Amino acid sequence: MLKTVLFDLDGTLVDTAPDLVRTLNKVRQEQGLVEMPYADIRTAVSHGSKELIIRGFELDEDDPQFEKLRLRLLKLYMDNMCTETKLFPHMANTLDALEDMGLNWGIVTNKPKRMTEPLMTKLGLSSRAACIVSGDSVEHSKPHPAPMYYACKLAGSEPHNCLYIGDAERDIIAGREAGMATVAALYGYIDDHENPQNWLADGMIKQPADLLPWLKQYIEKG
Repeated sequence: MLKTVLFDLDGTLVDTAPDLVRTLNKVRQEQGLVEMPYADIRTAVSHGSKELIIRGFELDEDDPQFEKLRLRLLKLYMDNMCTETKLFPHMANTLDALEDMGLNWGIVTNKPKRMTEPLMTKLGLSSRAACIVSGDSVEHSKPHPAPMYYACKLAGSEPHNCLYIGDAERDIIAGREAGMATVAALYGYIDDHENPQNWLADGMIKQPADLLPWLKQYIEKG
């Protein structure tokens, strides 16, 4: 029986790309570079600050400038993390519907706690979430199943009573390894070279509005 629906944060529940793309381009401008197109950066957002610097500056992590640029990116983002960030379309109604169905919901993300918790507060979601598990809430982050187990503990559910929705292969791996049902969010930050068909999720949705119909079919199947 389904009791809890868990979401990845960036690219699944919340569209954080506008603020992160803007911030990366601000760092590029500070370095005398022109802005990169939004579409060229969007798919890097799910993979964190390191991938954004790699994408934005074509640097290896061992480059002497890499960490300096990454820290500058994080500083600027922390100062303005919720300027354009918002729930994906229809996601607000989806959360309301889940609660009306008697289900609780929560977040499992690799985003650090110092960013996750303020963002959830700014979006007015902190008090509604049954759990908020960040990348540094436990020793291991996704694709390790440890954060999934911790989310279950906080939400008061067993893994087989949970559904996890994410837009990256590591999300599906983590959910499956923990014994949860999984759904791939195809509207998220997925690169062209990635093939979600190979992730072995229990379902795939093209837009957030598809989640409730899929969920109802899943529940009916038992």
